[in-house]
Amino acid sequence: MNFSFYTVSSEYCDFLRKTDPRVPYTKEEKSNRPFVGIVFSVNGFQYYAPLTSPKPKHLHMKNQIDFLKINEGKWGAINFNNMIPVPESSLSKVEMRPSDEDSEKEAAYKRLLSNQLSWCNSHKKEILKQAEKLYWTIVRQRGWKDLSDRCCDFVNDEKYCLEYSHNCADKQ
Repeated sequence: MNFSFYTVSSEYCDFLRKTDPRVPYTKEEKSNRPFVGIVFSVNGFQYYAPLTSPKPKHLHMKNQIDFLKINEGKWGAINFNNMIPVPESSLSKVEMRPSDEDSEKEAAYKRLLSNQLSWCNSHKKEILKQAEKLYWTIVRQRGWKDLSDRCCDFVNDEKYCLEYSHNCADKQ
């Protein structure tokens, strides 16, 4: 199965952030564009890993266990350190189809997303392997301090993901 791009509800991220301050915000302050990410399974949970748009510094950075450049950084990167477990109900699929109503900026952004998604799908095995490796490195407390400090607390977040899902089910 191929990747798709998703956003995560800010309500859910706010809920996780109450106990894990490293959970990222779902919108950049500088723009209205939401953070977009891929979803995959790790340890029986759906995980969302956000992408970052291309920045000049990505061209010079090296891939690391928690950071994977997309097309050598020309199209951004995947921030595995910010991956979080996420319930299906908190995900929204990103619409990437070009429209005649799109501004040039919106059209360019959709082209970038399309390129990123194509790259991610052609590197799926590498992405899944890297996500698993980071997950188990952090969960087994085998990461160096800087790595552990910049990663979300996967075990804690899984616990609260289940609680959030349970609370949402109770409300229905």
